[in-house]
Amino acid sequence: MAESAIISRHLRALWALPATELGVVGWPATKRERAFGSWHYWWQAHLIDCAVDAANRVPTPARRKRIGEIVRSHRIRNITGWTNNYYDDMAWLAIALERAERTQGITEARGGLVALEKKLYEAWNPEAGGGLPWRIGSDYYNAPANGPAGIALVRLGRHGRAQEIADWLDETLRDRESGLILDGIHLPSGEIERPTFTYCQGVVLGLETELAVQTGEPRHLERVHRLLGAVQEHMTTGGVINGGGGGDGGLFNGILARYLAVVAVMLPGEDRAQVGDRRTAAALVRASATAAWSNRLDVEGEPLFGVDWRKPAQLPGGSAGAGYFTAGGSVTASKVPERDLSVQLSGWLLMEAAHLVSAAGL
Repeated sequence: MAESAIISRHLRALWALPATELGVVGWPATKRERAFGSWHYWWQAHLIDCAVDAANRVPTPARRKRIGEIVRSHRIRNITGWTNNYYDDMAWLAIALERAERTQGITEARGGLVALEKKLYEAWNPEAGGGLPWRIGSDYYNAPANGPAGIALVRLGRHGRAQEIADWLDETLRDRESGLILDGIHLPSGEIERPTFTYCQGVVLGLETELAVQTGEPRHLERVHRLLGAVQEHMTTGGVINGGGGGDGGLFNGILARYLAVVAVMLPGEDRAQVGDRRTAAALVRASATAAWSNRLDVEGEPLFGVDWRKPAQLPGGSAGAGYFTAGGSVTASKVPERDLSVQLSGWLLMEAAHLVSAAGL
């Protein structure tokens, strides 16, 4: 039902081109949004990822065809090719394309993956002490770029570079007091930006879990255990993941849910700590999904998820306050955040994560 709601409210052909489909960024949509005059590269990457989830859950020709159409449309709408100036954007798309090709054989993804892998691998900056910048030419090196870049690179077989990224994140951005991952650092000045966001924790949990599987090195298991405890203490309320607002923040809690599911089903080891970590991660996903579903609105028989999964969803009455780009490059929330594609994608992401852990018997 979460999948169906996104398809009926948000998906439409790009510029009336045949065999294309892309996500309109708001519902109800403005004329400019329906014409894809505004679009958000990394939101569409998560749309691809969710479409892959659905095809993996119940494979059908229609689902597989949809992935290919969104991938193709992403490339067309981006105008300049597969890449852009933001390493976090490119990392999210690389994750989605790798999964699309590996699990569903989507051949349209191959060219994008080659271009994105090169960009991400070569962005590592040893002269600054390591890390990838947030965008080309920036002095800001942050978790939302490095975490997903590490996940993409480890899945593409670049284990050494992915491990360098994980070690850099742990050394540079882990808050020694709370155990959480901070947003980022300016280099070479060393000035740290200290906000903590749910998706920063999610990508580090995902990266460390994948490295634990690929390398067998115990430090990755230890980091998952420590960070999972910090997430449970600081990023959840009553066992439910905290909301991140609308706009770009609408995806934050869904991303954490995705990578908690990765911990639940992939974390290796049978020691008490690892068994407990898998159970904890699964429980957080299940509790969040239960809350989000209980607090949804039914609109014409399909769910509309709330911006905060613990509170009843609000029906957007129009397009007021539609998300716009700030000077810093992020996207603001609509006046009623439930209007934003990001918020609804988070709900779909969460439901797919809950299916994953339930299907695994967790």
